[in-house]
Amino acid sequence: MSYYRYHLFFCINEREDGRPFCARHGAKEMRDYLKQRVKAAGLSGPGGVRVNTAGCLDRCSEGPVLVVYPEAVWYTFVDKEDMDEIFEKHLVGGEVVDRLRI
Repeated sequence: MSYYRYHLFFCINEREDGRPFCARHGAKEMRDYLKQRVKAAGLSGPGGVRVNTAGCLDRCSEGPVLVVYPEAVWYTFVDKEDMDEIFEKHLVGGEVVDRLRI
């Protein structure tokens, strides 16, 4: 059994060369928001959900980007409503949010 039920990685990469990057689209704020929701719901820690920061996941052109393991589901998102949907459907309900999947 995995140490965490779900392990999330948010790309918060920044670039100075003009190419797209996830941090430009609020990735840090959305990571912090989802991390707070997970903790408030008592889902963080072993056997639960871990929200981590990642460097470049090499999909910034599709970003902002979040990947959920162990299923290796890649998401993009825009706002807190998207984070709420990922939280409620995937992290609580175990259902992939197809409309946000990349």
